[in-house]
Amino acid sequence: MQVEKNYSDNTLRSYAYDLELFHQFLVNHNRSLKMHEQSSSTSRRFIQEQILKHQIQPRTLQRRISCLKSFSKYALQENWLKNDFMANVQVPKSDQKLPVYMSLSQLQQLFSFLEQDVGDFSLRNETMFKLLATTGMRRQELVDLTWEQIDFDTNTFRVIGKRRKERLLPLHDIVVPLLIAYKKSMPAHRTYPTEPIFLSYRGTQIDPRGLSVFKKLLKQAGLPPERFSLHHLRHTFATILLNEEDVDLKVLQELLGHESLSTTGMYTHINMKQKRKVMSAWKL
Repeated sequence: MQVEKNYSDNTLRSYAYDLELFHQFLVNHNRSLKMHEQSSSTSRRFIQEQILKHQIQPRTLQRRISCLKSFSKYALQENWLKNDFMANVQVPKSDQKLPVYMSLSQLQQLFSFLEQDVGDFSLRNETMFKLLATTGMRRQELVDLTWEQIDFDTNTFRVIGKRRKERLLPLHDIVVPLLIAYKKSMPAHRTYPTEPIFLSYRGTQIDPRGLSVFKKLLKQAGLPPERFSLHHLRHTFATILLNEEDVDLKVLQELLGHESLSTTGMYTHINMKQKRKVMSAWKL
């Protein structure tokens, strides 16, 4: 997956975790660990336990099943198996839910708090979350961002997305001075081109799970932390562009780094401006 398919480190970690869960399931239930003795009944029992005992989310379940399917297919290619133990296991469809996003006024409320905050790492936090909200980049893309990816001459930056695919994005005018000020506040050895931009309080690269500070800042800003997650800034970016700026869907696809336009298409369901235009043109 790493060498031949060029999957991201995040995907590799997730698949390794899923395989370890399956391994632990086999151990806990005294099932065989031999490859050729795996069966579809065993894999179905594992999936059933994930749903009933651990109540995992549909998208997580889909990934775990996809992981085992990929593993079984690879094992067949390597002649470790004679029969595909995932052949008759179907990936369940998940309910299609509308993306959760902040309104423009809620986003402005968050920005206002970040600008006034004087707590520890306030400059880092303001820079991080404004960058996320004005570019629609993914959490992992932010964590992986290094100084060499930023071009202050053109106010653009390279994002390395899923499967190492790169896209060039413009920096919003409100973010450029923040990045410059943040860089100046850093020790010189932390601003080398290959150094990660955003660091933890230990001075190390931020762990994606370490961005839970977002929930704390939401609460301090007077916004419901139970409603919004960090990924919702990406939804907010896309929704505001569609509703307020009438951005072409193809352009939005390129900005978000979606492989398929159908993925970007989920945001058309919440383009209320266009819906109002269509409904008002309907003469009764």
